[in-house]
Amino acid sequence: MTTTEKRIEKPWSRIGDVLLYALGQVRTLKKLYPGFMHLLIFWGVIIQVVGTLIKIMQMGLFVPFTWPLFSQAVYFGYELIMDLAGAAILLGVILALIRRWVIKPAFMQNSWDDTYALLLLALIPIAGFITEGLRLFSTRPVWASWAPIGNFVAGLFQISAITTTQADLIHPYLFWVHVGLGLFLTASIPFTKLRHIIYTPIHIFLKTRRPAGELNSISDIMNAEVLGASTISEFSSLDLLAFDACLQCGRCEEVCPATNSGLAYSPRTLLLMLRENMADVLLAPQIGANQNLQPELLQEEFLWSCTTCGHCLDVCPAFIRPPEQVIDLRRAQVLMTGDVPQTVGETLRNFERQGNPWGMPAQNRMGWTEGLDIRVLSPGDEVDVLYYVGCAGAFDDRNKKVARAFIEILNKMHVDYGILGDAEKCCGETTRRMGNEYLFQVAAEENINLFSEIKFNKIITLCPHGFNTFKNEYPKFGGNFQIQHAVEFLTDLLADHKFKLSTGQDFGKLTFHDSCYLGRYNKIYSQPRDLLRQINLPPEEMKAAREKSFCCGGGGGAMWFETSADTRINQHRLQQALDIKADTITTACPYCLIMFDDALRSKGLAEQIQVFDLVEILNQSL
Repeated sequence: MTTTEKRIEKPWSRIGDVLLYALGQVRTLKKLYPGFMHLLIFWGVIIQVVGTLIKIMQMGLFVPFTWPLFSQAVYFGYELIMDLAGAAILLGVILALIRRWVIKPAFMQNSWDDTYALLLLALIPIAGFITEGLRLFSTRPVWASWAPIGNFVAGLFQISAITTTQADLIHPYLFWVHVGLGLFLTASIPFTKLRHIIYTPIHIFLKTRRPAGELNSISDIMNAEVLGASTISEFSSLDLLAFDACLQCGRCEEVCPATNSGLAYSPRTLLLMLRENMADVLLAPQIGANQNLQPELLQEEFLWSCTTCGHCLDVCPAFIRPPEQVIDLRRAQVLMTGDVPQTVGETLRNFERQGNPWGMPAQNRMGWTEGLDIRVLSPGDEVDVLYYVGCAGAFDDRNKKVARAFIEILNKMHVDYGILGDAEKCCGETTRRMGNEYLFQVAAEENINLFSEIKFNKIITLCPHGFNTFKNEYPKFGGNFQIQHAVEFLTDLLADHKFKLSTGQDFGKLTFHDSCYLGRYNKIYSQPRDLLRQINLPPEEMKAAREKSFCCGGGGGAMWFETSADTRINQHRLQQALDIKADTITTACPYCLIMFDDALRSKGLAEQIQVFDLVEILNQSL
């Protein structure tokens, strides 16, 4: 069973989030057109609801007294604000209808409740303006000009054949039509996507405070009765809330690398199917209703195509984390049923037998160091920097060159460092993203014990996946160490004038690819670009860069999962580099390096375009 977080700790911070993201619509406004459209409707409705409640109290309809709230000046302002709020709703609805039916984005899906909600939202202020127009036409108050739209409608009645007697007769009926439409809309909220009006602010208030790069843990895993989620009831209460909080806006799907590359997975589809499962159970008339998940959720092509890139986390206005639901589903398959794709099973068996996803024996970890002067640390040794090489640097031929380049940099700069040699173990990140929480927790405990035997100031690694794991996930298990990615480490040394960079060789047009786990999860964007500028190699940015970077396709265990898609994710990302006519692609992640190499070979471009790790380029410039 996943751990239970304290959902209401730091309440003032949580209230601030609700004010900023629910009422302030900050994330929604990151996309200008839909954000502005939603803001108009959202605040128009809020003002209309509050204003109507005030009016009801003023009229004494539902309270045993008449509340003399308004002075003349205040009432004039009230009428103006209410008119403008109604106009905002209408404008927002018009913009929404245009977006859904005229300039419809490719990712947008229309359903009956979209049209229903928008038309009802439009009818309510229209009925209100007609009702107000009848009242102004009949009474002709001095403040009529302060209700510009109602006054305009009243003017239409003045040039029509209607009389004030007829207006007085129609007015109360139309007023209750207006009120009835509002009540009907309110009653519809639980049964349409309008439910997000209620659930999204609650989800924002209760959302996890864990770093984006930290998955929820299964506590006391040896005795846990539930491992992951194989039925809807095995998801956490926050997950269930998230399924209702989803706006179905499609922002997650718009940026998802799997969806954009033609794979079956879609974070929006995931949430919608889980919500349907939840609704089936909640609405079932009998106890013990079928809680089995929809088969489509568990299909290999769907469940195992998520790369956990985290882009959906960044853009979701409700702060939902679809990769965490994916991991819970994978955990159930791996730990409970064993029903996993063949390549996933082979990768996990490699880890069980050899302690790494490559399936290489530990005694091969030092093969890449031949001819290098490297200190191998033993228990009790003391050193400034513990260089964690990682499995890619130790076992992958391409990344062995990167590891050697980093050693050369450390030696040139006379850094007091050491490595663990054959004693080094995998960080366990791949097994965790593949769903084997047990193997990860064992690896975490072993590594924490291993690191604790050495006296050091900081751990440096070239791998963003290991970096994220040590920084964000190991503290949960008692592993509190100072962690830096090599990019951060080199940036600090450069700032301290510990070394100088000279102009690098000509790499042609160079672009930098942001690794998901270095950039999106840990917000390291500027440092690699600054290092490149130091050697007069300012990167040409791809269309999707920095926070909007497109995944290479290797995360979430996907590097070991074969896909049959016409366009693989790494090929999709490579095309973005080709679009700017890049001669050289550089990155700061071993997985990204592997995925770009694979994409270039598959397209027959390995001789035309170079791919380097940033460390390799810097080493040439020292």
